[in-house]
Amino acid sequence: MPPYAVVLSVLGLVAAVIAAVYAISYAMAPGPLEAGPFLSGGRPREHAFSRYHVRWYAVTMVFLAFDMEMVFMYPWALVVASVGAKAVVEMFAFLGLLLVGVLYAWREGALRWV
Repeated sequence: MPPYAVVLSVLGLVAAVIAAVYAISYAMAPGPLEAGPFLSGGRPREHAFSRYHVRWYAVTMVFLAFDMEMVFMYPWALVVASVGAKAVVEMFAFLGLLLVGVLYAWREGALRWV
């Protein structure tokens, strides 16, 4: 049997399973929904495409800064013992830069909720 025949048969089987799942889902689906899936079935107060307040963008940037901090700190924690004091100084410089960003956001009022 040619090697591509096995690949084509597996792809055909996958396509058949996907089609079967969609067919079963379509056959077992209930009628039109009277309420949305959010808020325990309650109607939403605003449209899904409504705009967010600009303060959420600043909060998102601060969150991403701390998220990136964790992305860099996990590998750093693995090699800090072998690299030594240089790794500690570099991490504190990195944390200092993040602290400057947080202090700037705090000074500009991005963390104020009123």
